[in-house]
Amino acid sequence: MPQRYLVYCCFTLLALFNGAAHLQAQGNAAARYEVDAKRIGVNPTDKDALPRSREFIRLDSTYYVGWLYEGIYKFDRSADYLGYKNAIVPLKKAMTLLEKDYHNTFSNLYSDIQFFAQNINRYQDMFMLTNALKECYDNLEMPDSVMTLLNNIDKYHFRKDYFGIYYHRAWTYHRNRFFTSNKFSFLKNSVEENEKMAFRWCYNGLAFVEQNKPQNDAWFGPGQGDADKLAIYHYLALLHCYNKNYDSSEYYYHQLALRGSISWSNYGGMQSEIGNFANAIEFFKRDQDKSYERMLREPYYYLPELYVYAGRPKESIKMTKDIIAANGSTPGFGWYNIAMARGYLYDGQLDSSAYCLDKAANFKEIHIGTTLTQSQYDFTINLLRVQLLDKRISVIKFLHKNWWYNPKCLYDIANYKLQKVMAEYVVVNELAYNPERTRIVYDLFCAEATSSFDESWYLMKDFSPNYFLKLYDNYLQNDKRPNIQRYFSLFSARFKWEAGKQREARADFENLASNTLLDTANEKLFIGRLYESLALANTGSANATAYRNYSNSLFDVYPQLVPFSGVRMQLHLTTTGLEDASTGSVISDLKDCNIDWNGQGTAPVVQVSFKKKGDKYEAVINVRSSIGKPLVTNERIIFKKTDGVAEEIALRIFGKSGALEFEG
Repeated sequence: MPQRYLVYCCFTLLALFNGAAHLQAQGNAAARYEVDAKRIGVNPTDKDALPRSREFIRLDSTYYVGWLYEGIYKFDRSADYLGYKNAIVPLKKAMTLLEKDYHNTFSNLYSDIQFFAQNINRYQDMFMLTNALKECYDNLEMPDSVMTLLNNIDKYHFRKDYFGIYYHRAWTYHRNRFFTSNKFSFLKNSVEENEKMAFRWCYNGLAFVEQNKPQNDAWFGPGQGDADKLAIYHYLALLHCYNKNYDSSEYYYHQLALRGSISWSNYGGMQSEIGNFANAIEFFKRDQDKSYERMLREPYYYLPELYVYAGRPKESIKMTKDIIAANGSTPGFGWYNIAMARGYLYDGQLDSSAYCLDKAANFKEIHIGTTLTQSQYDFTINLLRVQLLDKRISVIKFLHKNWWYNPKCLYDIANYKLQKVMAEYVVVNELAYNPERTRIVYDLFCAEATSSFDESWYLMKDFSPNYFLKLYDNYLQNDKRPNIQRYFSLFSARFKWEAGKQREARADFENLASNTLLDTANEKLFIGRLYESLALANTGSANATAYRNYSNSLFDVYPQLVPFSGVRMQLHLTTTGLEDASTGSVISDLKDCNIDWNGQGTAPVVQVSFKKKGDKYEAVINVRSSIGKPLVTNERIIFKKTDGVAEEIALRIFGKSGALEFEG
C-alpha cells in the first residue's frame, strides 16, 4: 500500500505540474499576443516607449520585447559613458531572450522566402538590437565585445549581410590597429597585421556578396548586392588611404561618388593627406551641414585646421565657437575645443588657447563613429601644450628687448621651460609607446592624424636632429605624394640647420623659395615657416637686405607668426591723438618691445591713435604691409589702466585679436 500510494502521489504531482505548465504556456502566449498588439504604433524610440517597456515586462518578463523597448529607448537618448553603459543591460537581456525563443527560426530564416517573410519582424528586431549593442560597445571602447557580437550573428549563416558583419569586423580591426592581442584577444600583434585582417574581412565580404548573389537576386531583385558592395567600398577607401595606396583609395571613392554613397568628409581627409588643400576644404564643406546625431562632426575639427594652414585662424576660431554653441557639451565638445585652442594659438591668443586645452582635458569625450581615439585625443592636447609653452617663452623675449637681465622675465622663462620639459616628457612617452607614430606624426599628413605638420615640428625640433634629418631625406626619396615633397624638403632643411649644417640648409631654403609651386591661398603656414627660416638664416649685417625682405614677406603672409619666431621686425611707428601721462607710458612701453621701430623705405607702417572716452582710453591700430596692403584696420582697444596695454598693442599690430575692453 505505501508503495502504491507513493506512485499514485508522484503521478498526481506530475499531472498537476504539466497542467500548471500548460496553463502558464497559455498565459504566456496570451500575454505575448497582448504585447505584440500593444507595440503596434509605438516605436522603441518614442517618448512613450519607456512606460510601455515596463508594461510589457510586467505582462511577461521572459519575453524579449519589453527589454528591447527599454534598451533601445535608453540607447537612443544616450550621449555619454554612463548612458551607453546603462543601455547595454536591457539590450543584452533582450538579445538573450530573443535568441532563446527564436534560435531555430533564425537558423532556418533563409531556407524559404515565405518563411523569411513570416518572420521578418523578428529579424528586424534582431537587427535593431545588434546595431544598438554594437554602437554601445564601440562607444565604450569594448571592441572584444563587438567581435563576440558579430561572431554570434554569423553563426546563423544569413545569406544576405544586412548586419554588415564583414565590414564591421574590418572597421574594428582598423580602429584598434595599434593594440595587440595582449589588449584584445582577437587582434594580431602589429599595426601591419591588423591592417591585413581589416583588408581580408573586406575582401571576404565582397566574395560573400558574389557567392550569394543568385539567390539574393531571386529574392530581393537584381542589383540588390550593389548597396552591400558600396558599404564595403567605403571601408576599402579608408584602408587604402591609411596604407598610402592612393590610386586604389581614389578608385573606391570614385565608385562611391558615382552612386551617391560617398562620405565627402572622408574624401576631404584623403585630399588633405595628399596636399590638395583647396579640394579638401571644398569636400569637408559638403558634409559640414550633414546631420550627425550625438557624435563628432569631423568637418568642424578638420576645416579649422585647414583654415590655420591658410592663415585664417580667426575663421577657425569662429567656426569652432559656432559648433560648440549649437551642440553644447555633447560628444565632439572636447575635439572642438582642441580645434579652437589651435585657432587661438595661431592667432597669438595664448591665454584663450590654454583655457580651451584645459576644457578639452577635463571633458570625458566619447569617440562615436570615428577612428579617432582617446590616445590621439590626449596626445593632441599634450602636443599643443608643448607648442603653447614654447610660444610663452618666445613672447616674453618679443615683448621685452632686454629680457636677459630682467629678473621677472628670467624667472618666467625658467618656469615655462620647466613646464615645457615636463610636457615634452609626457608627449615623448606617449609617442614611444605608439606603434603608428611614423604614420600619424612623422608622415606630416595623414587623414587619421589629429595634429598638424607644424605641431609635429614643435615636438621633433628639440630631439635628435640627425635622426630626423635622415628620416626626412628618406621621405624625399620614397614618398609618392608630390604636393607633400616640399614639406619634407622644408623639414630636412630645418633639421640640417639644427644639426649645424647651416650653409646647406640656407641653400635648401633658397631653392624652396625659388622653385616651389604651391597653393598660395591655402598654404600660408608653409610659406610663413619658409620665410621665417630664410630670415633667421640671413641674420647678420652682411645679409641685412635679405633679412629685411624675408621678414617683410613673413609679416605679409602670416603676421601672427612673427612674435614667436625670433625674427626682429623693422617697423615704422607713428602715434597720433591724445598725449598725456597714460598714453606716454603706453608708447614708452611699446618701444621697449623687441621691434626695430625706426624702419624706413619698405618697412611696414604702423599707426596708433589715442583718444579719451570718459575715464577710459581708446587706442586704434592700423597697419600697412611693405607693399601697402592693409594688414590691420581700425583694431580698437579700450583700457583704463596702462599695465600690459603696450604688450597687447604690440601683439595686435601682428594680427592678434582680442577683447575690445582690455583688463590686463
